[in-house]
Amino acid sequence: MKLYDIVVVGAGPAGMMASIRAGQLGKKVMLIERNDTLGKKLKITGSSRCNITNTASLDMFMERFGKKGSFFRSAFVAFSNRRLISFFESKGLKFREETNGRVFPVSDRSRSVIKVLKEYLSESNIKINYNTRLKRIKKKEGYFSLDLGNDNYMATKKIILATGGISYSSTGSTGDGFNVAEKLGHKITPLKPGLVPLKTGEEWVKDLQGITLEGVGLTFKHGKKKIVSKNGNIIFTHFGISGPLVLDLSNQIIDFLEKNKKIDLLIDLYPQMKNHEMKNKLINEIENRSKTEFKNFMKLFIPNRMISILIDITGINPKKKVNQITKGERNAILTILKAFPLTITGSLPVEKAMVTCGGISRNEINPQTLESKIVNGLYFAGEIIDFCAPSGGYNLQQAFSTGYLAGESAVKSLE
Repeated sequence: MKLYDIVVVGAGPAGMMASIRAGQLGKKVMLIERNDTLGKKLKITGSSRCNITNTASLDMFMERFGKKGSFFRSAFVAFSNRRLISFFESKGLKFREETNGRVFPVSDRSRSVIKVLKEYLSESNIKINYNTRLKRIKKKEGYFSLDLGNDNYMATKKIILATGGISYSSTGSTGDGFNVAEKLGHKITPLKPGLVPLKTGEEWVKDLQGITLEGVGLTFKHGKKKIVSKNGNIIFTHFGISGPLVLDLSNQIIDFLEKNKKIDLLIDLYPQMKNHEMKNKLINEIENRSKTEFKNFMKLFIPNRMISILIDITGINPKKKVNQITKGERNAILTILKAFPLTITGSLPVEKAMVTCGGISRNEINPQTLESKIVNGLYFAGEIIDFCAPSGGYNLQQAFSTGYLAGESAVKSLE
């Protein structure tokens, strides 16, 4: 049985980067992938455009990963967003910065990113074993024995698990790494969906499917507790709501839902205007269009398909002339524009989420090397580690940074 210096399990961004770094440092590396191709999930990231990183500062990156985000300090220092961009630019791939510091390849194609990673893998003499699924790891004297099924075994001095979470299981992320690590004594924190659309209780929401609301504000509330968003975009779906603003808050909402069966959502359609300013605008428009029917008047304020919903909620006659609208009815309209109501009842399952929140407990991983505190010689990288960050390139940067640090640390431990 051939003995490798390092075996990396999982050919996503973390696994490929770990392999590349270890190979650059002169070690004999085997990369195991259960699919017949590299970077299957990476290929569909960011609607296949691949939001590879963000231009945010180190402190901002750690903040995006929550209260314990400092766990990733060593990884982000070892391989920063600037180093990641340079890593790809040295192979001719150019990038551009978009809204909120998001960085995309100029090609707008994730395949361009994968192509560069393949070049690095080839240069680093990384051997790749496709269509191979890790079943179990056994710690032997001085090495690991890897059970790959069908009486197929492999031996390695060090092993890096970069098998991802359980989101988008069709890409191969089915939780194999969690099962293997758990058998070795690791604790798996609860797995929850991150960056996931939310379900609403209102059946009529399907009539709004496809409508995008730009620059709105969201307030999720139950009792006295509130979660208030920044201004951003949302989109209605046949089951509820999605879009950047929803996805970024989804993991907080899911935690909120664990204690409450449903949550009230109020959408501020005009967050840039205070209530009295909105009221004045409404009064002015009523005066200017006094003979306009209510159903046509509301086209000034909301998308056409939302008007029937507003009519149902307020009970205002759609053919009523706006100069006949009462003060009470005007206040009802104002309330809808500043607090359009929905009821959040859940989310899509974790398999449909963009990322998996939860995973290998960070308490059991050395943050300076990403080596297991339970099993010497075992390292972790990428989404398998317990974490959750909003969209914007933070999660991919984490994968590349932890992959780089794990690969480098595994090599140093051999010297």
